[in-house]
Amino acid sequence: MITPAYVRTMAAYNTEMNRRLYAAAARLSDAERRRDHGAFWGSIHGTFSHLLWGDSIWMSRFAGWPKPEVTIKESARMIEDFAALVAARETADVGISAWAGGLDEAWLAADQTWFSGGAGRERTAPRALLVAHMFNHQSHHRGQAHALITRAGERTGETDLFLVVPAIA
Repeated sequence: MITPAYVRTMAAYNTEMNRRLYAAAARLSDAERRRDHGAFWGSIHGTFSHLLWGDSIWMSRFAGWPKPEVTIKESARMIEDFAALVAARETADVGISAWAGGLDEAWLAADQTWFSGGAGRERTAPRALLVAHMFNHQSHHRGQAHALITRAGERTGETDLFLVVPAIA
């Protein structure tokens, strides 16, 4: 399904797109970042916080990271201070890239079992599918944040994978 090279590519894309979106969001006022625009997680800040929550919960399963201290329902408010959110995002992106750099085919080919708080039960699924889901989740919500940032008048530059990854390689 996916390869270690794919995971490393997506980790690099994740890092660069987060850098671009956070930089654009930093040019907005705190009030604008927190304005409820009716997105699934409300605001730009809430969407960013939920994204970090999602990456943290998956990395707790994949690599033993600490689980977030809040539930998914509280994820939009996991980190209230924007500077702290930026720092946590940067740390997470470094960690995701380091984890991706150490993956091999055998790890991706195995199943992952975890307790899903959302489902209220233990789940098992192929790791390759779950890793693809983590990166898809990132792109999905980053797309929402991008739309809100653009609507607020800021720009992030290119967002297409095939244009971004060669620029950072």
